[in-house]
Amino acid sequence: MHRYSCLVVASLALVLSDTQSQSSSPQPSLKDAYQGCFMVGAALNAAQFTGQDQAEDAIIKAQFNSVSPENVLKWEIVHPRPNEFNFSLADKYVEFGEQNHMFMIGHNLVWHSQVPKWVFEDNNAQPASRKVLLERMRHHIHTVVGRYKGRISGWDVVNEALNDDGTLRQSPWLKIIGDDYIEKAFRYAHEADPQAQLYYNDYSLENEAKRKGALALASTLKAKGVPITGVGLQDHVNLDSPTTDQIDATITEFGKLSLKVMITELDVDVLPSSPHTADVSLSLASDPKLNPYPDGLPDAVQQALAKRYADLFRTYSEHCGLVTRVTFWGVTDKDSWKNDWPIRGRTNYPLLFDRNGQPKPAFDAVIQVAPKRAP
Repeated sequence: MHRYSCLVVASLALVLSDTQSQSSSPQPSLKDAYQGCFMVGAALNAAQFTGQDQAEDAIIKAQFNSVSPENVLKWEIVHPRPNEFNFSLADKYVEFGEQNHMFMIGHNLVWHSQVPKWVFEDNNAQPASRKVLLERMRHHIHTVVGRYKGRISGWDVVNEALNDDGTLRQSPWLKIIGDDYIEKAFRYAHEADPQAQLYYNDYSLENEAKRKGALALASTLKAKGVPITGVGLQDHVNLDSPTTDQIDATITEFGKLSLKVMITELDVDVLPSSPHTADVSLSLASDPKLNPYPDGLPDAVQQALAKRYADLFRTYSEHCGLVTRVTFWGVTDKDSWKNDWPIRGRTNYPLLFDRNGQPKPAFDAVIQVAPKRAP
């Protein structure tokens, strides 16, 4: 063989070797990319933490160092009847988190939704008294938080207590107990586990009126010595709203109260006419024009989603240390609650992994904007 031919063969071998090396290199992970800045988490459904969905299991273990339960710690599941607690799925969630050395969140203790009717009623189906409801709240929180004391590290103690105008939501908690129900919930949770982090969690806090209401609420709690650790910004956002300036300002304002800030339920709605809210009671009539991508996401929208996620994570990263956790509300597009809300049958694409569990361009964009660490 001529010397020139040997050089060509050797060069081709090097190229092939390099290509093979690149193709076999491990996929980058979100938790590693943002290590030292904030934890990256996901909300899990029961199939994922009980081993029924092996594919998504692998994604969770590789990508995330924090987990939240979508539903299994909500009142209607864990405490369905007055003298009955059901911890079967919640126990499996906690075992999964412990086995994989993850920071675990308890979601949630006091909310106006997914609470059985009996909680708010007396034996005659009339509204319960303040005293009775407070005792039920205390019993529930002490039982649930106490069971996982020292295991679940942070709790969404009160969820979505505000209207969009920043006033307190007229929930049964407020109507029966009064506006100190929030304070009571935090104090009961602290009694049950003095070491746990305790959060207030809500959506649309980037909107000025609601943000002011949440800031006033948090300030009042702190002034009373209520053990609130941080505020969760849900960030169920759209492609163009809220702006990153609004998100940046919201993080900054809560930081001024010396509170931890977490992005707790992140997803990006790519469909038209999706309201910037997470009100689970909202329901709209079906309209094919509002479900434009039933068979797949056009490349232009895919790229817009990637840019949106890059902008979001760039903003979060500007607050490293103040923002302590970013949690996606779901793992892959196929399991997202956005598929059927607020219109049944819609196909949405709000997360970083597609329906087959493959990373989307948005995943690469999030990795690329991660803060560069010193070698």
